[in-house]
Amino acid sequence: MSVQGLSRLEVWNRAKDLALKVYQNVLPLLPSEEKWNLNSQIRRSSLRISANIAGGYGRYYYQENVHFCYIARGSLEETLSNLVFLFEAKYIPEALFKELATVADEIERMLNGYISYLKRSKQGANEPGSGQAINEISEPYLTEP
Repeated sequence: MSVQGLSRLEVWNRAKDLALKVYQNVLPLLPSEEKWNLNSQIRRSSLRISANIAGGYGRYYYQENVHFCYIARGSLEETLSNLVFLFEAKYIPEALFKELATVADEIERMLNGYISYLKRSKQGANEPGSGQAINEISEPYLTEP
């Protein structure tokens, strides 16, 4: 595993660039009283997008990779939710909000495409241990004693 291999993944690059834009263009605009709240929330959620894409990429088995991509998509939505709030609270200007929301939409489309690709290609399906998934027996749950 190397950063060179990961850097070929365009969705990871776009997610990493979104986090950089948040750090460089959004965080400096926040008031000091938000240092431990909104600042911390959007910092962590924006970083988790690319971090989870990377985490899945390193797994090699497509089901785990897809799972990490779902988590990355959740972090993307969390970041977008934070951006909406920051805009509505008048902490960031409309032009910056629209720019970042457009980037987030592009990342979401790319992430959905990557998930579809992973599901179709089933990379790692023949790796040792890939058939050792834990499955729950589908018996009805008892609700009465």
